[in-house]
Amino acid sequence: MGLLLVTPRARLRRLAARLGRDAPSPLVGRTVLVTGASSGIGEATARAAAAAGARVVLVARRKAELDRVRTAIEERGGRASSYVVDLTDLDAVDALVRQVLEEVGTVDHLVNNAGRSIRRSLELSQDRFHDVERTMAINFFGPVRLTMGLLPSMRAQGFGHVVNVVTWGVQLKAPKFSAYIASKTALDTWSRIAGRETYADGVTFTNMRFGLVRTPMVAPTDAYDGRASMSAEEAAARVVRALEDRPVTWDTAAGRVGAVVNVVAPRLSDALMSRFHLASPDSAAARGTAGLGPRASDLQASEQQ
Repeated sequence: MGLLLVTPRARLRRLAARLGRDAPSPLVGRTVLVTGASSGIGEATARAAAAAGARVVLVARRKAELDRVRTAIEERGGRASSYVVDLTDLDAVDALVRQVLEEVGTVDHLVNNAGRSIRRSLELSQDRFHDVERTMAINFFGPVRLTMGLLPSMRAQGFGHVVNVVTWGVQLKAPKFSAYIASKTALDTWSRIAGRETYADGVTFTNMRFGLVRTPMVAPTDAYDGRASMSAEEAAARVVRALEDRPVTWDTAAGRVGAVVNVVAPRLSDALMSRFHLASPDSAAARGTAGLGPRASDLQASEQQ
């Protein structure tokens, strides 16, 4: 099934590698812009892409952390530049596009990784519509604005690739994540449609529907404690492979199964998810009863910026 989701060129390159014919990464000499590059998947992706030969452009809010990542890349012989931007400020996103195009040139690959996750039931969200607004701002409006700003130059050069770090929740529709999953689903769907409009221009899109990844974004959610998860470095390795192969999607087995069940037995899926919802109460942080400490987040969320 995976072969149907990648380009013929990628299939041939992987076949040649298995036959012992080493070839340089397609990322050599390319420019890769990574958002949320100051920690987690974004940092690990930037490091891995630089190691593969790409010039990386690091974007995040935290200057000190960006400087740390850029310095680490440069000390290992990589090329990197960094830009401090709040991606929820759409005027700042427009200014970033202008600055990057002027100072770096056309971006070949864009990794929309910065994001916000919120785990809170609807019952506790009645007077918290700002949860929806904030997740849409960073998970949908920001990446779409950035992508649209970079697309004209990608189309003009006849090559471009956008990778979105989304979630298996797009397929599973898990309870208590309504704001988060809705925002990621919006980006997932927007990108599938955009990719069809830009395909003839050589610009493609990939949606990475990750399961649980151990990053600062999930740290406030105690419901994740002890659950099987992927490291940020493992996730980054998959992102880099997606940058090289340009598949339509990258899915987990659980996500694919959940998507099928949602289609062929939707009420069964509802019943199973309802039981899961009842068995997994809101955390103390989501209820606003947590004490001081790293889990006492007002939004039960952390941002990868």
